[in-house]
Amino acid sequence: MLNLVLFGPPGAGKGTQAELLQKKYQMLHLSTGDAIRQNIANGTQLGLLAKKQMEDGALVSDNLVCSIVADYVAQNTQANGVIFDGFPRTTEQAKEFDKIMADKGLSITAMIALDIPDQTIVTRITERAKISGRADDQNPQIVQNRIDTYKQQTAVVANYYQEQNKSFQIDGTGSIEQVFNLLCLEIDKLIK
Repeated sequence: MLNLVLFGPPGAGKGTQAELLQKKYQMLHLSTGDAIRQNIANGTQLGLLAKKQMEDGALVSDNLVCSIVADYVAQNTQANGVIFDGFPRTTEQAKEFDKIMADKGLSITAMIALDIPDQTIVTRITERAKISGRADDQNPQIVQNRIDTYKQQTAVVANYYQEQNKSFQIDGTGSIEQVFNLLCLEIDKLIK
């Protein structure tokens, strides 16, 4: 079973690439962001808590996200593999994630990070806002806060996987096809 963490700042293209990878490699795709937004849309108690944190540009609490991921992993242990998009976002989540996976006899195969400069992030999120209508994408202050939060709290997760020799980085600034091809090169190496 191939379990990949697709990593990078907001607007790096994780969701787009995960969908393409899902089709090519017949893997499942868990977007924790989508799962959280679904909880918000459904008005669940956890969704309401997450909504407040997201509106402030902060990360959703580790406990909430880990619970969503644990349920997903438990329900999908027979899959060819899973692409985890937007998780883990903190070192504590990564450590808890390893426990969640180990409890099911699984582990993370690799973390592949999409490297992208801040200005490209802002441009992509601004364009995404026009299509998605997401309120958190439309406010420049919130977008910058998300970038800053990523750098301060999330980027360090790469170190956690690097210590396990599971961390790879690719250039995320190319076209969708170019980035996809780079991702496939790394994944094909893991499969062989």
